[in-house]
Amino acid sequence: MDKNQTKVLTEFVLAGFSQTSSIEAGLFVLFLFFYVSTWVGNVLIMVTVASNNYLNTSPMYFLLGNLSFLDLCYSTVTTPKLLTDFLDNEKLISYDQCIVQLFFLHLVGAAEMFLLTVMAYDRYVAICRPLHYTTVMSRGLCCVLVAASWMGGFVHSTVQTILTIHLPFCGPNQVDNFFCDVPPVIKLACADTFVTELLMISNSGLISTSSFVVLVSSYTTILLKIRSKEGRLKALSTCASHLMVVTLFFGPCIFIYARPFSVFSVDKMVAVLYNVITPMLNPLIYTLRNQEVKSAIRKLWVKLITFS
Repeated sequence: MDKNQTKVLTEFVLAGFSQTSSIEAGLFVLFLFFYVSTWVGNVLIMVTVASNNYLNTSPMYFLLGNLSFLDLCYSTVTTPKLLTDFLDNEKLISYDQCIVQLFFLHLVGAAEMFLLTVMAYDRYVAICRPLHYTTVMSRGLCCVLVAASWMGGFVHSTVQTILTIHLPFCGPNQVDNFFCDVPPVIKLACADTFVTELLMISNSGLISTSSFVVLVSSYTTILLKIRSKEGRLKALSTCASHLMVVTLFFGPCIFIYARPFSVFSVDKMVAVLYNVITPMLNPLIYTLRNQEVKSAIRKLWVKLITFS
């Protein structure tokens, strides 16, 4: 066996976006704004839901608060490292840190997919079975569904991580992205990864695609069950924000994970969409289209001003 083939990599180099310091300085400011906005928006929703008696007891807003927490976690897995790399020419990440980042990325990402599916079920019950809504979507069931979302994410992430750490890495060490993810990492393995890629696609690709199909089917069912035009328009308006979140999140995920692990130049920009932009936009989408949340935020703001 060749000497180079026996070498075990202990660190990777993240390709990032650019090697030009002036461009990276501008990108640092831009992504810092995205990250701060993500924190401000999602923390605001979490605090608003927790401090408002009506929102806190509503299943929909309980799930929305959990979605905001997942968005914070999801963005934090990758963005802080990206920000430090904008200020560092080397952009190194150790093998262990890379695996940890990959694990938590898929843990939180899959948990969010499952939670969005749960939220679609919540909307189905609220619109199609309004008289039984509070009985069916009890706080106990909501807690179980949120816990199941995290558990599903943990199982998915564990499978992805185990398949990755069993691969040998002894050659090139540049990850063609700004974070460690399965597709660009396993491309660096010194082994035939065909079977591993099929297993990973059947895992990640199946979860993202099937969840998206279930979500679209649930909203289609809602619209078909409502006979009146006015009722359908009202239902569509109610679910519009959720549909926007679903499209922004699942579209890029399906593009990345439901195809062979070929690396395209557009992958980085797609990754920015679901890793950075979507967690920032979710609070805006839900807030701008929801009068109850906007009213609760105004009341919270008044309380804070009065208290100060």
